[in-house]
Amino acid sequence: MAIYALGDLVPSIHPDAYVHPDATVIGDVRIGARASVWPQTVLRGDHGYIEIGERSNVQDGCVVHCTGRHPTILGPSSAVGHAVHVEGATIGSGCLIASGSVVLNGTVIEDGGMVGAGAVLSYDSHVGSGEIALGVPAKTRPNKSFSPEEIAMVVDSYVRRGARFRAELRRLDPPR
Repeated sequence: MAIYALGDLVPSIHPDAYVHPDATVIGDVRIGARASVWPQTVLRGDHGYIEIGERSNVQDGCVVHCTGRHPTILGPSSAVGHAVHVEGATIGSGCLIASGSVVLNGTVIEDGGMVGAGAVLSYDSHVGSGEIALGVPAKTRPNKSFSPEEIAMVVDSYVRRGARFRAELRRLDPPR
């Protein structure tokens, strides 16, 4: 597992969290209980902090960064899909950030907000509770795509998956 301190900035990972061995965690990164971080994801807390809430997941190939002005905060029970870039944003609880989207500095996604696949939220964007952001640049509208229960099902599946990987994952090829 690639977990690095940067000077006095040391990651804090709850013992019940799952961080895949091929993920990279650097600096001031705080990962909550039963949260999961998946392969090829990079969480770099070098110029501010990153907080991953309890039961949240950051899926394969994501880049999560922060700025001195804007930390990156992912609230509890939220899902960040494959290959998402999040930098300096505040994402509430029960949110779904779909695959390939970009969420930039100063953006706020309220509890229950959603970002559609491939959407780009530029600086200081806002997604309200019960809204979905779609397109490039993203525009918001009422979310009729996913119910809060469906988002909770995604989150629950990753909590179970993290527990399974923590218990069962084993490397078969010889270490280099």
